[in-house]
Parts: sequence; C-alpha cells; structure tokens
Amino acid sequence: MAPESLEELDRVVHEPSREFVESTNVWQFMQTYDIDDYDALIERTSTDVEGVDESGVDWFWDELVDYLGIEFFEDYDAVRDDSDGPQFTDWYPGGELNAAHNVVDRHAARDNGARNHVALIWEGEPGDVRQITYHDLHQQSNRVANYLDSVGVETGDTVGLYMPMVPEVASILYGCLKVGAIAVPIFSGFGVDATATRIADAECSVLFTGDGFYRRGSKVLLKDTADEAISEAADLTESGDSPVEHVVVYDRIGTADDPVDRMTWTRRDEWWDEAIETAADGYETKSLPSDAASMLLYSSGTTGEPKGIVHTHAGALLQAAKEIYFGFDHKPGDRFFWVSDIGWMMGPWTLLGNHALGGTVFMYEGAPDHPDPDRFWAMIDRHDLTVFGVSPTAIRALRKQGDEWLAGHDLSSLRLLGSTGEPWDPESWQWFYDEVGGGECPIINISGGTEIMGCFLMPMPIQPLKPCTLGGPGLGMDVDIVDESGESIADTHERGFLVARDSCPSMTKSLWSGDERYLEEYWSTWDDRWDHGDWAQKDEDGLWFLHGRADDALNVAGRKVGPAEVEGAAMEHPAVNQAAAVGAPDDTTGTAVVLYVVLEPGHDPTDSLREAIQSTVGDELGKPFRPREVLFVDAFPKTQSGKILRRAIGAVYRDEELGDMSSIENPEALDAVADAR
Repeated sequence: MAPESLEELDRVVHEPSREFVESTNVWQFMQTYDIDDYDALIERTSTDVEGVDESGVDWFWDELVDYLGIEFFEDYDAVRDDSDGPQFTDWYPGGELNAAHNVVDRHAARDNGARNHVALIWEGEPGDVRQITYHDLHQQSNRVANYLDSVGVETGDTVGLYMPMVPEVASILYGCLKVGAIAVPIFSGFGVDATATRIADAECSVLFTGDGFYRRGSKVLLKDTADEAISEAADLTESGDSPVEHVVVYDRIGTADDPVDRMTWTRRDEWWDEAIETAADGYETKSLPSDAASMLLYSSGTTGEPKGIVHTHAGALLQAAKEIYFGFDHKPGDRFFWVSDIGWMMGPWTLLGNHALGGTVFMYEGAPDHPDPDRFWAMIDRHDLTVFGVSPTAIRALRKQGDEWLAGHDLSSLRLLGSTGEPWDPESWQWFYDEVGGGECPIINISGGTEIMGCFLMPMPIQPLKPCTLGGPGLGMDVDIVDESGESIADTHERGFLVARDSCPSMTKSLWSGDERYLEEYWSTWDDRWDHGDWAQKDEDGLWFLHGRADDALNVAGRKVGPAEVEGAAMEHPAVNQAAAVGAPDDTTGTAVVLYVVLEPGHDPTDSLREAIQSTVGDELGKPFRPREVLFVDAFPKTQSGKILRRAIGAVYRDEELGDMSSIENPEALDAVADAR
C-alpha cells in the first residue's frame, strides 16, 4: 500500500444483501427511531443534531439502557455530569446497579428456559469439553462471592485472576463483581516480573490461580510462577510485605493427585475444591453506584510502562453489550468465540457483552496449531460456532500454513468474523474473508483499546466493506481525525490523528496511579480531546482505515510511513513469515528503515535473500522506504495480545534504554534481536 494512498483498498469486497440488512439488530434500531441510513445513524448517536436539545451522545447512551434491557437497582438522576470536563465525566450519576446481576443473576432467575441456557462451552487443549448453564454459572459465582466475603474482601478491594483459560474464570470475575471487589485479570502467559508488577501495583489481597495449563501438548506450570511473583511483589511495595494474603489454586492439570508434580504449598494456599466448592451457592448481589470500579485492566504496554486502567460497572457493561448487540448482531442462538486470554481486555469484553444478552460464549484453552494448524477450523465445525474473532497476526500465521488445512471442515455455521489488535494487510484480510468466511461473512474489524473497554471504530453489519476497513465510528462515540493543530481533516481524506471529542461511559475513570499520568497520556495534546495515538484516514466513500500507531511513524526524507505498511510489503516476499520495521538515525534521510524478519520454514538467511527482501519493499513502497538493513530472527518480542513490541526492538537496535518490559510475553526474543545486529 503506497504511504499516502488507499488505492489498493479502494474496492468493495463485501456487499450485504437487503435481506441480511433488514435482519440485523442495528437496522431494527434505526426503524424504531426513524433513522434513514448509516450516515444518519452515526450523526444521531454521536454528534449534536440540529433541532434536538440534547447531544446525540447523551441521547444514545440514555436510550441504550432500556433498549438493551439493562437493569438498575436505583434509577440514575441524569445520563451524565460533565461539569468537570470530558476528562472526568460521571456517567449515570445517582444510579445503582451491578454488572453481575445483569450478566448472570437475572438470566438464572428466569423460568423461561434462560436459566438452563448454555452460558459457556469450553474445550481444553487435550480435547475435553464442558458446558456451563446460566444456573451453574450463577451458583458458582455465588460461591466465589461467599468465599471472598469469608476472607474479608470488601467493596473496592482488589482480587487478582492469574488463571488458565478454564470456565471458572467467568465465575471468579462475576463473584468479584457481586461483592463489589475490583477484578484484576493478569495474562496467564506472563512471567514472574510482569505478574509481580501488577500484583504489587493493584495490591491484590486475594489471588486466584491454577496449578498449570496445557500448551502444545505439554503441561505449563503456573502456581510456582505465581509464588515467585507474590514474593517479588513484596520487594515492590513500600512496606516490603506482599499484599497477597490468600491464594486459591484451581487443579487443571491434576497436580493435586500427583505427588510427582506437586508444587510448593504455603499457609495462604487453598485448593479450589476446598475454598469455593464448599461455599454456599446463594448470595445477594450488592447494589453499587454506577461509577463503582469493576475491573482494573492493565494496558499491553507497547508504548511504555503498563497502565492500570479503571473501569466501572455501568461503563464496561454497557459498552460491551452495545458492541456485541449491534456490531456483532447478537442473535439468541449465537455461539461467540473470540481468541483471547482473560488477562486481555477482549476476555472480559467477550464475557460481559455476550452474557448481558443471555448469549453463549465459546472458550478454548490452548494453542491455535495443536495438534495441527486446523484446530480453530475443527472447533468451529465441531461446535457450530457463529461468530469468530481473532487477531490479524494469527490469521497471517494460519494463512501461511496453507488452504489445505481448511479442507474437510464445515464452516458454514459462521455468520460474522471479527478482528482487532493491529492493522491488516489486504492479502490476509481477503484470505480470512474468502477462505474462512466463505465470501459471505462480514469482517467486523474493530479498534479501540483497554482504555475504553471497547471500540472507537467498528463496522456495522449493514455496511459495504473494503479490505482492512474499520467501517466508521462506533455508536455513541464522537471521534474524528485531526491534523497536528487539532483541526478536523476527516473529510479531506488525508491521514491524521484519531481523537475522541467527547467521553463515553466506558472510558477509564482515570489511571490507578492517579490523574496526572492519565491527563498527560490522553488529554494533553489538544484541549478537551482524547489523543488515541493512532493514524487514521477516511476515504471518499466514508470508510475509515487505520495505519498503525502515530508514535511508531517512520519519517524518511520528510515522508512518513507506518511500520505496518513496510511489514506488509516485506511479507509479499514468499520467504517472509513475519516482519517488524523500526527506524534508525540516518545522516542522509534523517530516518532509515531497519527490517527484522522471521522466515518461513525451509528458507535460510542469506545475503541474496536479504537483498531480495529489500528490493521487494522498495518496489512496493518506493526507493526511499527500501530497508537499510534486513536482519533475521526466529521470533519477535510480543505483548499478551500478540502485538509486536516495535518500541523494544527499536531500542535494542539503537542501544537505548528498554524501559519497563513487564508486559512482554517472551523476553528471550529480545536476546535474539540483540544478536541479530
């Protein structure tokens, strides 16, 4: 893709039929409120409308509560109070609710079949399968709540979830919400340092973990890592004492019955069966203020030290439910699978959004390529999954495995596809659409972040789609594209900075570390505008596209190019499996492109291959963007959500300080990057 052009993407690939459009939830919403078309929908829900007293943002978030049937214990006095500015908007002031009541209690209480509807389908990597009904989930969430009460957890206390991806993560999350505790999900793939950082920062008094989990056919031990992290967390606190007083261990890999694998045990440890399964299964869920903290989610840290992001009961619930209902067109029979760990925002988002609507979530424990690269396709076929969300990185890797792995698997149950996390390359997007979706399923490519527990941009299923597009603003999200002075350039179709001009209920209240960093990170670039840090562009047909992080931009001889564009060009070479582009000082051009490459199996790193990859990029993007160097590695350092840590790669290349690396999933990859020089 040329650096300043959308020409390669300027073709409509998906055109929804009239029958499909009129079957969607968003079309029904438009009919209810006499909204004529998509543009009018976005205007009505996200801008000030002429002749209407209240803003579209206020109107939409007020109407949404009743439209989705969200239940408050106490009605709110106003939809919001923004007297302190958009930075500190108080949503639904005076209201009281509990997200757990909305996602599990009310369904389990109904005699219309909802209580016996399947809330979770789970498949372990070895192939074991479990189904959990809303009645089951309700009872187990109550047991968790009663246990937390018994150990003194009160409203506002923090509880860590360093768990394998088993169904119990849902009951732990909902049990925390029931008692008013703040759930702190921690990625199960984190090592000691990253886990300790989060435990210490959040000051978790209780930690839920497991003995281990399965990954590519092997047992991965988790409890020992948790123990080391708890010990290290003590060194990070002012008192020198670990905040963790109680650890509940779920027996996933049979350690409780196998003395050979038994881990270290302390007085703070209890097995899940002894701590939770013995607790009472009835609990009166607490009524909490709308802005009561529900979760403390840590950002993936691609741009610096991980940030503790505070979400509320009302905000997280409404945003996730809205996006599942409208963007992913929730239907009663849907089986929704998003590839995510509970420690990434998409984990809680999937659970809250689907369960608010009484839907069924599919969860998978293990690797996407075990025992073979068709694991996802086999599970979609086996469980009749209807919505499948995955990162572009994963699809690129699976596409490289070949189309033959899709053969023999019936994927016709799929209605919609989803993706998030990073920019697409057009070829992989098209493959996902054609080969996985059968050329019929819209790709709901979404972008927002942990900071808003949802999306600034997401296509509606009624829209025509071009490759890689993110559709347009999410409903109720007042977003824009601006230049360096903060002036809107969305309608000029130029590339600019993605901003939010207003708040939304799910926007973080602040950061756990305080307001100073929150204001500096998001609100300091322009007055009263949230700087999201992404490069965005709107084409002449009104479709929005992203070009990667603005702070990753490579300014080569006065022309800016996003790393994703260089990487996409490099992947046109058949020997390239993955690529990561970073900038380096250059006397001639100011910045030169340095490209790190992971090769396809069967290809050896040679000088001739290096030159061929350089030529491929130069031919695709132009000579100024031809990499000065091509360096070969076996793997890239990545975050929990699969994002390549370009910041770290660039720092290693330039011999700069790495800064905080607690969010890295595979720190050993940094050594390989250093050796590649």
